[in-house]
Amino acid sequence: MASKSVSQEADDILLASSMITLGARLQVLEAETSLSHDRLARLYREIRGCSPPKGMLPFSVDWFMTWLPNIHSSLFYNVYSFLNTRTTSKGIRATIDAYRLYLENAGQEAADAEPVLSFTRAWMLVRFFDSGMLQLSACRQCGGHFIAHAHDPQSDFVCAICRPPPRAGKTRAAAKARAGTRAAPIATAAPT
Repeated sequence: MASKSVSQEADDILLASSMITLGARLQVLEAETSLSHDRLARLYREIRGCSPPKGMLPFSVDWFMTWLPNIHSSLFYNVYSFLNTRTTSKGIRATIDAYRLYLENAGQEAADAEPVLSFTRAWMLVRFFDSGMLQLSACRQCGGHFIAHAHDPQSDFVCAICRPPPRAGKTRAAAKARAGTRAAPIATAAPT
């Protein structure tokens, strides 16, 4: 029986802790570390204060093709690609670093709001690219690189920013957010 390295186990615990803090599901932790399921579940409960969510991981590439997820996923993947090719951050560490940068730049309107792209979906996105199911396509209008199905024609690709769908941004949540910003009281200086 091979003995586990204490330093490797400590690295795995730190890596798992980072991913749990960012919202990773238990299946992601099991795939990226050598810690047991029970150990990861205990660590998850200790950090998040609740049991890990159950169920299957998201597995469809079609989610990444809808307009808002495509924009957010493209932002994340471009950062990930840059970090993975031009820095010492590789693999899952590049995914963690890229996701942290994505969260800083995603422009979430409310601090407690869920980001459009979860860590688990970001991790799946990297796996979809690695398996050749997705590609980056250059928009012919703005030149940005956006996620598209692999082997889609590239010559006439137009991104979701240059050509948003007709009802983009007209959801109930967007209307509530707009109404909330209009209803906010305007601070005035007190007379002296």
